[in-house]
Amino acid sequence: MIGSKLTSKGQTTIPKEIREYLGLQPGDRVVFLRKDGQVVLQGVNETFLDLRGRVKARHRPEDFEHIRHQTKRRVAQKVARD
Repeated sequence: MIGSKLTSKGQTTIPKEIREYLGLQPGDRVVFLRKDGQVVLQGVNETFLDLRGRVKARHRPEDFEHIRHQTKRRVAQKVARD
């Protein structure tokens, strides 16, 4: 087990052994994921800008009003189930 102290601003240093294990370099981004009652630290290899263009549009031109309607409907269905 490797520990680290939390500052009054909620900051901490990722120990060198963990940075090396994850391949983290200065300026890299990390995310904290909640998973099965634990928090997992994971390095992020790409930003949202890096992902731009990876998802191809289903229709050209996109009907954003239709997309918004579908999204609202699906969220409402999910809320109704919960």
